[in-house]
Amino acid sequence: MKLSPNTNPPEPADLLIRFHNQTGAAVDVTGRPRTYACRWCCHGCGERASSGDYLKSTRPKANEHAATCRASYHRLG
Repeated sequence: MKLSPNTNPPEPADLLIRFHNQTGAAVDVTGRPRTYACRWCCHGCGERASSGDYLKSTRPKANEHAATCRASYHRLG
């Protein structure tokens, strides 16, 4: 499967976990592991966490999204 640079971006400096959705687009969990500042963002559909949370709460939400998301954003033109 060929991935777009939009769906598989470079890893950010504060990347903690990278999941992949059903089409291979990255779902990144970023922040600091022991703070209330972890967030997730899907590079396939653009959905993201509405607020920061601890890693133990953010990780399952990101994983659940990755398991069900089938979006793969590709810039046309």
